[in-house]
Amino acid sequence: MNGDSVLNRFPQLFGGLFALSAAIVIGSFIGAGAIREVKSANDVLTVTGSAKRPIRSDYIIWRASVSSQQPTLAAAYQETKRYNARIQSYLKQKKVANEAISFTSIETSSVPEILPNGRESGNTLAYRVVQRLEVRSDQVDQITALSRQANDLINEGIPLQSNPPEYLYTQLAQVRVEMLAEATKDAKARAEAIASSTGNRVGAIRNARTGVFQITPRYSTEVSDSGVYDTTSLEKDITAVVSVSFGME
Repeated sequence: MNGDSVLNRFPQLFGGLFALSAAIVIGSFIGAGAIREVKSANDVLTVTGSAKRPIRSDYIIWRASVSSQQPTLAAAYQETKRYNARIQSYLKQKKVANEAISFTSIETSSVPEILPNGRESGNTLAYRVVQRLEVRSDQVDQITALSRQANDLINEGIPLQSNPPEYLYTQLAQVRVEMLAEATKDAKARAEAIASSTGNRVGAIRNARTGVFQITPRYSTEVSDSGVYDTTSLEKDITAVVSVSFGME
């Protein structure tokens, strides 16, 4: 039986085989295109964006203390009480609001007598009383100046020990949201600059991860993996960092 007779006798068979072959070839092209599309859809570009903003502290905490050491506890307490009265008068004179001032409970301790051999004799040599005070205020400039004028009380014989003020910023919650948006815009601008050099376009955000905030003294380069929150400086910089992954088109 020659080929023509087979073809004539089974035309449907050969037609089906041809259609199947064509379908396989077309399907191969479609499958290859789908693979290329999936690969392209999975391409991402991850960049880091940052934003920095200068801030000025809007809240201050100033701590100080006075103490007295006398042969009796009563004498030490009375002397500390006189110191406190003078300090309160001084703060009132400087127009510090009463609600901004707080005094802690009085701390008392005994001073033991030390023998020449370095051991305690069991006798009490004196008593020590300590009174701590704290000023919390949004009047930053006023309290800053006050903390620097503490020598006025020392010159009067008040044994005031003044600590450096702590400077805080109370608008961090709002600023953080704004700065994350700024950092994300910066990340997109960087991604677009990279993508344009390769002939691609930046698509939608696939993933975003925020870093820690760094609140540092003005112009400082200090950074920390756990974040920095400086309280020693009136003028600060706040820096936000975000890592963003963009789809590529």
